Amino acid sequence: MFRQFTEHIDGNQVYLLFSMFIFLVFFIVVTVLLLRLRKQHVDYMSDIPLNDCTEETPNPLKS
Repeated sequence: MFRQFTEHIDGNQVYLLFSMFIFLVFFIVVTVLLLRLRKQHVDYMSDIPLNDCTEETPNPLKS
């Protein structure tokens, strides 16, 4: 199916295929990074707005 698109490429269609390829690569990279996040990091980042600015909280990622 993809071969049909690549055989009949005219001028500006190259840009359409290239932009679709960039989008797919970006989407796959972001998905992999999100799946690899540790729960500790997500919990730490979600607690930052709730903590007082003056108190020093330990970062579980530095240990």
